Amino acid sequence: MEPFAASTAASPAAAGPATGGPAAVVPPEEDRKTRIARYVFLFLIPFLMVTMMYATYVGTMHSPQPRDMPVAVVGVGAEAERVVDSLAAVPDDAVDPRLVRSADEAVALLESREVVGALEVPRPGADAATVYTASAAGPSQAQTVQQLLAPVAVQQGWTIEPRDVAPLPAGDSSGTAVLFAAMGMMLAGYVPLSVILLGVPHLLAVRRFVPVLLGWAAGTSALIWLILGPIVGAVDGHFLGFFGVGMLAVAAVGAAQLLFTKLMGPLAVLIGMLLYVVLGMPASGLALSVDVMPGFFSFLHGVLPLPAAGEALRALVYFDGDGIGRHLLTLTLWVVVSLGLSLLKERASGLAVPGAPPVTDPDAPLPALAGGPLRSLRFRYVTAAVFPLSILVMVVGLMSFSMHEPTVRDLPVAVVASTEQQAAQVADGLQSSLGSMVDVQVAGSVDEATDAVLDGEVVAAYVLPSSAGGEATLYTSAGAGVSQQNVVRAVFGQVAAGQQVPLTETDLTPLRDSDSMGSNSMYVGMAWIMAGFLIMAVFRGGAPELTRSRQFLPHLAGWSLGMAFWLWFLFDVIIGAVNGNAWQMIGFGAATIFAMAAVTGVFTRTLGLAAIVPVMVVLMLAGVPASGGGLSLYMVPEVFRGLSGVLPLPAAVDAARSLVYFDDAGVGRDLLVIAIWGVVGVLLNLVVDRWLRRREDGVGIPGPDGRPSPSGTAAEDTDQGRHRPGRHRSARPRPGRRRQLEGAGSR
Repeated sequence: MEPFAASTAASPAAAGPATGGPAAVVPPEEDRKTRIARYVFLFLIPFLMVTMMYATYVGTMHSPQPRDMPVAVVGVGAEAERVVDSLAAVPDDAVDPRLVRSADEAVALLESREVVGALEVPRPGADAATVYTASAAGPSQAQTVQQLLAPVAVQQGWTIEPRDVAPLPAGDSSGTAVLFAAMGMMLAGYVPLSVILLGVPHLLAVRRFVPVLLGWAAGTSALIWLILGPIVGAVDGHFLGFFGVGMLAVAAVGAAQLLFTKLMGPLAVLIGMLLYVVLGMPASGLALSVDVMPGFFSFLHGVLPLPAAGEALRALVYFDGDGIGRHLLTLTLWVVVSLGLSLLKERASGLAVPGAPPVTDPDAPLPALAGGPLRSLRFRYVTAAVFPLSILVMVVGLMSFSMHEPTVRDLPVAVVASTEQQAAQVADGLQSSLGSMVDVQVAGSVDEATDAVLDGEVVAAYVLPSSAGGEATLYTSAGAGVSQQNVVRAVFGQVAAGQQVPLTETDLTPLRDSDSMGSNSMYVGMAWIMAGFLIMAVFRGGAPELTRSRQFLPHLAGWSLGMAFWLWFLFDVIIGAVNGNAWQMIGFGAATIFAMAAVTGVFTRTLGLAAIVPVMVVLMLAGVPASGGGLSLYMVPEVFRGLSGVLPLPAAVDAARSLVYFDDAGVGRDLLVIAIWGVVGVLLNLVVDRWLRRREDGVGIPGPDGRPSPSGTAAEDTDQGRHRPGRHRSARPRPGRRRQLEGAGSR
């Protein structure tokens, strides 16, 4: 067996035990400086993860601005040229217009994604201009293009006829299927490497890794299609093409992560997260158009695996494969270059991998997950597959189920009229015609209706004209959610048109310039939650000696205050996305981070790092659709509406939103939710303390490893084998346990 760790020869585990079986890895004695460095590293890893992700997301998405968006103008002659000049004069170089002679040429450019929209000049004697978009190339992109082209047409006195040349299918009306598919492929590629490094490091040899990677890529690609296709219904057909793109995408990310692991060991997870998720998401064009991102991301769009996988899937599913070749070439280059460099690394320095366990025999007992008990080789193989698979299934399955087909249900709106009888008649008519889409209520006055909007009891108020020939008014709240505001605009625009009355809109809480997407509150809440559960995951893997609540709770308190302050400083002072309310933001953030860490600790201390999957589902994944931070609560499956008042992420998002837009209204209720989670977490940790103490005292209650700890050993109850101050334990075994301990020593 070739050596694959540089320190094997010097390791205590290099020689097997007297019985001839493989030796377990014995960690070297740790001095004080090394221990301090380890603790600094433990805090640094989650700090960098949270900072990288949310600094990039908030920095790029809090106020995106169009930049050189390529559009076409269809027409000939001076009039068409004037339109081109008008578009070129749009401030901040938002548009890069070109002149084409026919609508067919413009449509071809749209379908090949060379332009993002087109404006056709009316024919002589007509006054209707046609705006061409392609929703399948990105719903947000199509909306941005309409907002840029429509004013130019209106300036010319033209009416507008929209035409979508590539509409999204009913099963994927949000356009998120390719986003979640590509994200799943990134997860399938880079998550397993961290597990392999610690549990089955012999698989990091290229000759072993490649066949495993091919089988893994095939299985996960088929699984992603199965979830998005037959199960969720967001993708119709395209199995072979989907499978091929998935094979290449997973292989590209897996091969690259192998190279990073060979070079950086455990730190490779940071590089992978940075390239595939942090930079890959804004560069992908799958959520927002890359033409509204800073210019650097346009370069990354043609380089990184996530944009390549997403655009390849988009071309396959929506555009009959048009333009797929260049994206497949990008993925192929990642595979070839990464494996080639990995081979060169092995030739230069052997199979040594930084941070890998110093063992030569694959059968040597190792933990399956960081900080866990020693496990057999078979168990570690299963864990290396099941752990990343469970994350993949939860992310792709839960997120696509909740968001692939937004359907408006029970949207609460208020109607105001000159008399309550008139308002009731209109409300009955609207309820009858709109059905389950809305829940129409009657308000006695405009003030009552607007208060209901501001309190979140209704999402909009429709005020009928007070006199013949007057205009109706629609009161909305962008601060409460852009998606639901867009819905009520569309609905009551049609209602007013049917009533043949003009309609004006009053936005009671308009979005700030620093939050033009209305997404800041969601990212702030997610950053708090992630900072909480990551620190306990890291403690479990890197500081297993912190076995008692009184040992790690002070660390959590300091971490919570420090991270809450840093996140406020990052979002407010550095990025400028969240303005004001400093102490409230820091205080609520600290409470949320501490509560999430306490809850996570209950599970990581009892179930090990495997608990990260259910914790992530409850604290983060289920909370996204339940928060209303992206899609309105009235547009996701109804189960999430019931969770919105229970889960911590909706409370965190609502608090951040209320502090910015609603003068702290409802923050007390949100704080109560977080406090309940925190108190329950602390109390359960105290219960876990008693359970662990009973294990150490030899009662025989099994722990996470399925075995009771030997009685009378102080090492498990102390830090690095030293007795805890204030508590004395005899080193002498009790008579009833002497034989058992002697037997354990012989083993």
